[in-house]
Amino acid sequence: MKRTALYQKHLDLHAKMVEFAGFEMPISYKGIQEEHNFVRTHMGMFDVSHMGEFLIEGEDALEFANHILTNRISNELHKVTYSLLCDEQGLVIDDLLAYVMKENQVLLVPNAANIEKDFAWIESHIKDYDVKLRNVSDAYSQVAIQGPEAARNIAKILGEDLSNLPFMTYTVIPYNGAYIIVSATGYTGENGYEVYGPHDSINKIWDRAIEIGVEPCGLGVRDTLRFEAGLPLYGNEIGGDINPYEAGLGFAIKLDKDFIGKEALAKAKENLTRKSVGLELLERGIPRHDYLVLHEDKVIGHVTTGYMIPGLETPVAVALVDIDYSKIGTELFVQIRGKNIKARVRNKKFLIKK
Repeated sequence: MKRTALYQKHLDLHAKMVEFAGFEMPISYKGIQEEHNFVRTHMGMFDVSHMGEFLIEGEDALEFANHILTNRISNELHKVTYSLLCDEQGLVIDDLLAYVMKENQVLLVPNAANIEKDFAWIESHIKDYDVKLRNVSDAYSQVAIQGPEAARNIAKILGEDLSNLPFMTYTVIPYNGAYIIVSATGYTGENGYEVYGPHDSINKIWDRAIEIGVEPCGLGVRDTLRFEAGLPLYGNEIGGDINPYEAGLGFAIKLDKDFIGKEALAKAKENLTRKSVGLELLERGIPRHDYLVLHEDKVIGHVTTGYMIPGLETPVAVALVDIDYSKIGTELFVQIRGKNIKARVRNKKFLIKK
């Protein structure tokens, strides 16, 4: 099992460690509810060094990136673009971030569990493009610093004020005798930053952040936070058997350009039979991944993620259901341990910012 460069830091802080995507990662420190609330009210920090990093380099780097990705990747430096990697049938191989570092260099950040699969698939489609693809995942560590207090404290952590860095953009700054990438991105629904750099630099950033009061957070709360904010997770809301339009990800698909899977996605957009919706339970019970969703006695879908979110009075879920039953207010059932529990369709963004 792999370990990130911050592994000893987690042990020193008494984190509960688990296996995730081939890595030994912290699932929690003080508990999910406390960590969840800290990110929502102050700021928390996550070790996300298990995420992948690929470099596409060469004269055709931008053209090739646009060939394999559904979203439009422009030559606008400092921009970060969320996109999907789809196969010829329009099914999602992964969702990822694309950073245009130079006109001839694009950095892709795939999900940890999909690194090998993604790399092999992308490499197999280079063909006549003048590019080289490198997997540089082992050379980088990464932390995410998230929460309403992140912007006004980032200068204390990095030694440079980046509080005005626009959302979904990045900058490269010198740090600790090297260079780090700082992007105004994250997976929590809060303002914050994701920082990529050499292992020793990220270790130093971790120590400094802890020193000024940033709360260490594990993968458990990363999932509750992204779920509350309505952000999808590969393997739950998106995957090889879910059309991205069903998942509500049409904003990341640009049908006015050419890319792998375009024709299949164009057809799928016009023939949707399922839709991702929010559910709130009207009775006691916790909806979990893959629990069946019913209308009367008919199975019409399944839960993709469900939780009792800190601060909410009722359990909530995201479910993929037949489109005929996706209207807000529709009453359904979630089958929990053999019992049909009443539920109602609602908006799937459960986070209400004050």
